[in-house]
Amino acid sequence: MGEIIPHWLEKQAELKPDQQAIRWPGGRSMTFYELRCASRAVAKSLKSYGVKKGTHIAMLADNQEEVPVFVHAASYAGAVLVLLNTRLTAPELAFQLEDGDVEYLFTSETLKEKGLQAVEEAQKDMLLYTLETLPRSTDDGAVHDEFDVEDVYTMMYTSGTTGKPKAVMHTYGNHWHSAIASGLNLGVHADDQWLLCLPIFHVGGFSILMKSVVYGMTVECLSKFDEKVVQEAIVDRGITHVSVVTLMLRKLLDLIGDGSYPEHFRCMLLGGGPVPEHLLQASASRGIPVFQTYGMTETSSQIATLDPSSALRKLGSAGKALSTARLKVDAERETEVGEILVKGPMVAKGYYNRPPLEEGYFGTGDLGYKDEDGYLYVVDRLKDVIISGGENVYPAEVESVLSSSDMVLEAGVTGISDDKWGEVPAAFIVLKEGCVWDAEAMEEFVASRLAKYKQPARYYIVEELPRNASNKLLRRQLLSLVGEE
Repeated sequence: MGEIIPHWLEKQAELKPDQQAIRWPGGRSMTFYELRCASRAVAKSLKSYGVKKGTHIAMLADNQEEVPVFVHAASYAGAVLVLLNTRLTAPELAFQLEDGDVEYLFTSETLKEKGLQAVEEAQKDMLLYTLETLPRSTDDGAVHDEFDVEDVYTMMYTSGTTGKPKAVMHTYGNHWHSAIASGLNLGVHADDQWLLCLPIFHVGGFSILMKSVVYGMTVECLSKFDEKVVQEAIVDRGITHVSVVTLMLRKLLDLIGDGSYPEHFRCMLLGGGPVPEHLLQASASRGIPVFQTYGMTETSSQIATLDPSSALRKLGSAGKALSTARLKVDAERETEVGEILVKGPMVAKGYYNRPPLEEGYFGTGDLGYKDEDGYLYVVDRLKDVIISGGENVYPAEVESVLSSSDMVLEAGVTGISDDKWGEVPAAFIVLKEGCVWDAEAMEEFVASRLAKYKQPARYYIVEELPRNASNKLLRRQLLSLVGEE
């Protein structure tokens, strides 16, 4: 058992009952007290359905108005909230429902059909409800007004080198310390307002909801990214922080042209890999403070950050570890390339239904080095991950699907550069003897099994794949099969 602390929403409802906790474009909003009451009421309904402390419940929904209430209701009910990526196919979701031992699935009305398909595919006894129809109980049933920081609060899936997704278990303490470390790095001001335009089912978006209740800060929530709405929120509604990926920053810069943002705007928090120099130059010339970050699901969001004053001086760097985190490079000297290792109270306790992590530093699977001033540079992905529009695409997962096709003898996947998404997957296919390539059939086959962002943008038919002496696929040599392109 760990430290017991008051429920953070209870505390903000006590300290700032009338302050806006969350709002949506169009003027709809909830104060911290209103959010607290609504979340407790939904939690009581969850308990009436049979949800108990430790019950695994899943949410399949985009950033709609019912989501923040439900997220906090899960903690009041003591449940473990499994956050599902809405872009996944029904078979992909079915695996996560089974692997995560989910007992209840809560979807939006628009995703109900996909949820039903996933439940049917999973072949397990599971109850499904829609968020829009969840009642808000007025009975006197008890809810959890405090929690143990060591208890698991959320589970988010990330893929591994084998292609099978793993559920990262985040404790209340992980989310708490992630928010605290970010606040110590960026500062917390009384007038801060954070714009949430990342998906809440991703750790980057979810962490903003956590910052709101830890700091007592207003969040404006968008159903999806829209550069015009984002700019309007910054200029007209006092937004001080926005979390984005590179593609979003590019669209915002195109929209603002030669203009600039108001002085109150003080943080464009940018994740998803190094930023092209011309975007940093364009941001600096317009006075837009871009904070580049390094993090992952396992670190509950950012664990290192580069402040804008060093962006051009340390071009390509991810900065230094946040104040409560430690970061080192597994090499004889840290100025040499090695695996990036991290440690800190925001690092997740492990993966669900997987062997426990070893004590000490967590191996990120990323390669990097530190310069003479201690700034981190991420140079490669040990796990070959492709970052496409801020989404992680794991080649092994895509290769597994491709290899299950009747046409394919073996497949290799790597990333290729793309002006819009940064990177997109490219597939290299060795056909079975006697098979004829059918691009349309393959695209239909893949579309039924993989989310759109994971689907290869290009296919190359090759005679064989590059392998080493132990027959391991050499993904980094795949592009050499097609020459300069």
